[in-house]
Amino acid sequence: MSGTRISVSQLSFSWPDGTPVLSDLSFNLGASRIGLVAPNGAGKSTLLRLLAGELQPVSGSIRLHGAVGYLQQNLVLDEDASVADVLGVATKLRALDAILAGEADVAEFDLLDGDWNLRERIVAALGRLGMGEVSLQRRLATFSGGEAMSLALAAKLLQGPDVLLLDEPTNHLDRGARRRLRDALAKWPGCVLVASHDRELLDDMDQIAELEPSSLRLYGGGFGLYRQAVETERQAAEQRVHHLRGEVRREKREMQQARERAERRAGTASRSLADAGLARIVAGNRERAAQVSAGKAGEIHARRLAQTRARLLDAARSIDSTSIPDLSLPATRVPLGRLLITCEGLRVAHGQRSLFGSSGVSLSIRGPERIALLGANGAGKTTLLRILAGEAVPFEGTLRHGPGRVAYLSQRLELLDPARSVAENLAESAPSMPAHERADLLARLQFRGSRMHLPASQLSGGERLRAVLACVLHADPAPQLLLLDEPTNNLDLGAIGQLEQALGAYEGAMVVISHDQAFLDAIGVTRRLMLSPTGIHEVA
Repeated sequence: MSGTRISVSQLSFSWPDGTPVLSDLSFNLGASRIGLVAPNGAGKSTLLRLLAGELQPVSGSIRLHGAVGYLQQNLVLDEDASVADVLGVATKLRALDAILAGEADVAEFDLLDGDWNLRERIVAALGRLGMGEVSLQRRLATFSGGEAMSLALAAKLLQGPDVLLLDEPTNHLDRGARRRLRDALAKWPGCVLVASHDRELLDDMDQIAELEPSSLRLYGGGFGLYRQAVETERQAAEQRVHHLRGEVRREKREMQQARERAERRAGTASRSLADAGLARIVAGNRERAAQVSAGKAGEIHARRLAQTRARLLDAARSIDSTSIPDLSLPATRVPLGRLLITCEGLRVAHGQRSLFGSSGVSLSIRGPERIALLGANGAGKTTLLRILAGEAVPFEGTLRHGPGRVAYLSQRLELLDPARSVAENLAESAPSMPAHERADLLARLQFRGSRMHLPASQLSGGERLRAVLACVLHADPAPQLLLLDEPTNNLDLGAIGQLEQALGAYEGAMVVISHDQAFLDAIGVTRRLMLSPTGIHEVA
């Protein structure tokens, strides 16, 4: 395919309360793989929803050339649906079976529309995402969140749209599923626009599109080249800031010197006029003329200073247009080797299956270990984390907790009371913290002014995670063991870097479920445990 696939002209969008998101945005995208990046709240998901037709712009136009497929970030799927239902092929399969059985009418031939190799295409689409052996009658409730996402992705691959819009498609996917998705997209012939914080996926893109309210800037190559280009621009901006600061100082100096010269000339002129014995009215006119001339000169210098200051402000803003939240954690030191959790022979029934194998999971966690809990989707990683947190009970095995509080951050971040504000949630979690310290903490997490009084139900994914971090990690007493389930799923790239820095300084023990290899390397994982159908074992 060639030519333009997405055309956007002077697009503007605001929420019903008047909050602006996009303003006069124009761009064209062709048949290539494009990674969409921007901080949380900047409008990535909103733009994809506009392109998919789920939202209508306030003004401007959108034209998409060809069939469109859209995968939203937060999937809402019917747990009673079958695999065939999720793939959107259930009715066509029934028509195909009726035709092959000789029991079809004209309507079923019309429904199939010549798609005689439908079953082969289904197997191929599922196979590309590692699910080729899945029964089409299996119910969605029996799949993990990552497996459900893989099914939804397979549905889009099966449709084969000319324009494919993906919003955080690797959330909840294990490393194998992420690799298979990247392989599938590498062969995609149309236009793919992917909003993602997955650095490996973004590195595979042909272009990176950086979204701002009024522009979409395209950079050639993947995420690595994009970061190099942004760093070059930042260094140039810093040099410009340094240069303009020098200009501001020079303009101030020249304005002061001009003012002093004008004052000296005015004083000299006044004395000269008096010595010359001119009439008072003539002397007054000349003195006023000198003052006017000095005033005009002062206005010129003031205008030049204001213009230079404005350029300096623009240059400073361009260094980093987004501030990164300060996710500093409370100081928590766990003595070396202190036993925090020990468990033996944990087994769990999950639907018709038994997790963790015949011998179950036996595990000891000591301070201050940093454990990465790995495994394929559906292996039971989240279930094991919930057991360690005391939120789920195994049907077999023993579990003992040592001293110290355990803090658990689930994928859904349901800790917050949705009806209460961010400030109220924090006050309930940390009642002993003085009010001014809570306000300062929230400000460092970018909840300033009225933002700290937003109901939790109105928070974006990244905002919700920051609020949960504040409530969990700053509660009294501070946790000695953190259990983190895919903590980077809802963070933008800048905030992921800040979280890496914060967790790197954390002095307690940690168990992390994550398929982001760069994140695991950055936080200094000391052990890697692989969960499989046969149990748990340590890997290098």
